Amino acid sequence: MTAERRQGSRVPVQIWVEESTDRELYFQRSANLSAGGIYLENTIPHPVGTRVTLRFNLPGDDQKLEIKAEVVGAIAGEEELGMGLKFLDLADGESERIRRYVERIGG
Repeated sequence: MTAERRQGSRVPVQIWVEESTDRELYFQRSANLSAGGIYLENTIPHPVGTRVTLRFNLPGDDQKLEIKAEVVGAIAGEEELGMGLKFLDLADGESERIRRYVERIGG
């Protein structure tokens, strides 16, 4: 991910994320989160443009989020693997929950 495309602040968060494509299911770890997306670390990235469904709970929140996302950045180097995903078509309630969490943690 060479160009900065993120909108809004990003906060570190270590949560398990269930990521699924049309044919596959993965369990990933997040590294950080913003109101517009999430970065999944230590994973072989999908090609940029791949669309997935993400399911996860924000820390301290028992209600699971289910969000469509698109891979917008991929790192597959010797020292780092991961991918940045942009959230797509967030419902107002989902967007608000994520935004409040990011603001609370980010200060």
